[in-house]
Parts: sequence; structure tokens; C-alpha cells
Amino acid sequence: MKVAVVGTGYVGLVSGVCLAAKKHDVVCVDINPEIVEKLNQGEPTIHERGLPELLAQVRSAKNFRATTDLADALNDAEVVVIAVGTPSENGVIDLKYVRAVAREIGEYLRGCDRHVSVIVKSTVVPGTTDTVVRHELETSSGKKLGDFGLGMNPEFLREGEAIEDFMYPDRIVLGCEDPATLERLEALYAPWEVDKVRVNTRTAEMIKYANNCLLATQISAVNEIANLSAALGGIDVMDVMEGVHLDKRWNPILQTGERANPQILSYLIPGCGFGGSCFPKDVQALRSQGEAHNLPMRMLNAVLDVNEAQPVQVTEIIERDTGPLTGRTVLLLGLAFKPETDDVRESASLKIAASLLEKGAKVFAHDPIATENFKKAFGADAGRISFIDSWQDKLKEAEVIVLATRWSAYDELRSCNLAGKTIFDARRMLPPSAVKDSRYLSIGRRVT
Repeated sequence: MKVAVVGTGYVGLVSGVCLAAKKHDVVCVDINPEIVEKLNQGEPTIHERGLPELLAQVRSAKNFRATTDLADALNDAEVVVIAVGTPSENGVIDLKYVRAVAREIGEYLRGCDRHVSVIVKSTVVPGTTDTVVRHELETSSGKKLGDFGLGMNPEFLREGEAIEDFMYPDRIVLGCEDPATLERLEALYAPWEVDKVRVNTRTAEMIKYANNCLLATQISAVNEIANLSAALGGIDVMDVMEGVHLDKRWNPILQTGERANPQILSYLIPGCGFGGSCFPKDVQALRSQGEAHNLPMRMLNAVLDVNEAQPVQVTEIIERDTGPLTGRTVLLLGLAFKPETDDVRESASLKIAASLLEKGAKVFAHDPIATENFKKAFGADAGRISFIDSWQDKLKEAEVIVLATRWSAYDELRSCNLAGKTIFDARRMLPPSAVKDSRYLSIGRRVT
């Protein structure tokens, strides 16, 4: 199938390359000629594990190319996928890029005598595809739905695991407003033998938001329990969660007698809050949509309130247990919102670093790949932070070490001389016994 994908961010590029790997003929579109040139030379423009190898494979097979010319990409295309960004403005989703692309596609369709299906893959609030996108397409094309197709195919890609998630999904949601588009979506995803959910576009949009909001709710709920455990003292919330994780409703017992240990349990571990491009923005957007319909959205407000305050727990706990941070040297390990990505959007490390500076600490910071993005996101005050290439070289000088991202490289701390230092493990990456010569602090644990 000939497919055009508009947008080359995390969703667009991963989707385009993975569809090409399944023998579809894919053209990705981006307005930035530098991005297009790099992709056509086989150089990924985002950091994603496995992407360089897969991009090289599909280019070699001549199943993938990039262009700045949307009309060129749409020539002979049966499906065009909208995968542009949907930034958030004051908690409300901004559809300017989706609108602009829909208008441009509509202008192309005005002079096109073929039936083309327009598929929204960008994350948009329920009711966007069948109203906003449809309106833009109909207005700019002079045609009506039926003359062109319309669908919504949400993504469920975890940054750092996006290639794996796309190639080996747990389900695929096929949202459509017309039968022809459903047929095309079925053909597009025919290579995948997995559960497929066939719904209208509003339901497809809601599935994406419901999925992320429920996962975010779990994280905030566990963090609130962790905060109470620390306040009470004499409790390590990891011991609490071990008992919770053994509930067979969370962790079924298999016929072999072993536990299933599903991935959902990773969302039931305390930490310094969720970040990234999805959870904060999606929870805010659904809350805003609910409030616009006179629904108070009390649960989602609570989820966001807990998450907003969680990173500050780091500095508050350190000062409560070891005294003021003024003038002390702190080594902040991890700047990306999660490992295996250079994405720092809504990273807890942004707030942790700001709080450390506010407390008067001397901050050294390290991340394997996200440093430059962090500097840009942090703004003018980034100059007050010393960004380093080798975190090991600063261990001797550091009085406090804050482990903020679960990069596997930081496992090396287990074998380092940390005697007399304070370790704050914000992600519960290390057991206390691994750093027994240091003062071990974390979310949800207070030894009394």
C-alpha cells in the first residue's frame, strides 16, 4: 500500500519506518529540508533504540523516502497519516498543526479524482477528527466525507521502546468514519496478527486518553501512598508495594505456579513523578475538555496536583534528613524524563534542578544523551548548572547524589566508593544494601 505520513517526530518517523518494514511504500513529509535530507541519507533525526538499523533496512529496500513536498507524497497514495505535534497551551490541546495539515491535504484533494483516506495519528481529544479535521478537509477540498475517507488510528508508543511497541503491539485501534477507510486500515495492518479494535473516531481518540490517564492515575496514587509512608516513618513503601504486587488481580499466578509479573506493575512503583510528551499533556487536555463540558474532573485534578508536587519531595526530604543544601555540592544523575530517550519534556529533573538551585546548592548534572535538550528546556538558568561528561569524575567531590533517571549506566554506583555521601534514589533503582556505606534516601522511605 502507498502511504504518506505527515510529520517526522517520534510518532511520524517511527510509524513510517515500521510500516515500510512491513513492505508498504512510505513517504514521510516534513517542512524542514534539513530533516528530509538527513532521513534520505539514512540518518535518524530523533533518538530511538533500533531506529538507525530499521531506517537503513527500509531505505535499502526502497520502501521509504522523505520529502518536503506534500503533493509529491500524496501522488498515488491510498492513505495519508497525520502525525504532527499537538502542543498544549495552558492545559488545552493546540490543533494549529493538525488544522494546517488537514487544510493542505484538502487543497490537494480538490483537484484529485481518487478516493484517499485521511488518518489522524496525532493525539487529539475526543471529537476532533470527525469535527475539526473533517471541517478543514471539506472546506478546503470542496468535497464531502465519502468523497474522501476519514479515520483515527491512535499510537501507543513508549519513547525508548517505540520500535518494539510498533512492531509487536498488544492491540491496534482502527477508528473510522466510512467503510472504505476501515478496509484500508485493515489492509495497512494486515501484517500484524493481534487484537484489533474497530470503532468510530471519537471512541478511538478516547481509548488513547483513557489509557494514559489511567496509567498516570496509578503513578500518582502510589506516590501519595509513598509520601504518607515516609511521613509516618518506619515504613519502606517498596515493602508495601511488594505485598500489593502479589495480589493476583495485579499479578496472576500462572498454571506453572510462577507469577506473570506484567508490565503494569512498573506503574505501581513510587518515584519523583511522571513526565514526557504524553502523560502530563494528555491528562491536562482531558481535564480541560471535561471542564469545558461542565464536569469538574476531580480525579484528574488530583492526579496532576500530586505529580506537580512530587519532584520537590526530593529536596525537602534531603534537607529534612541531612540539613540545608546551601553551599553543598550535588550531583544530579539523569535529565531525560525516562531512560533510552533524549526527551526532557516535563522531566522531573527540571523541577529537581530548579529546587536545588533555589536551595543554594552547587549543581553538577549528567545524562548520557539528553544534556543539550535539557539546557534548552531549562532556559537562562542553565548557566548556573555545571553539565559534565563524566559523572564518575565528580563522585569524590559530590556530597549528595540524586539519581533521577533509571539509566543502566548508573548501576555502576553499586561498585563505587560512596562512603559518607547522601544518595537520593528518586526512582528506587538501587536497593539500600547496594550503597550501604552512604546515607540512602528515597521517595516513600524514612528510617527512624
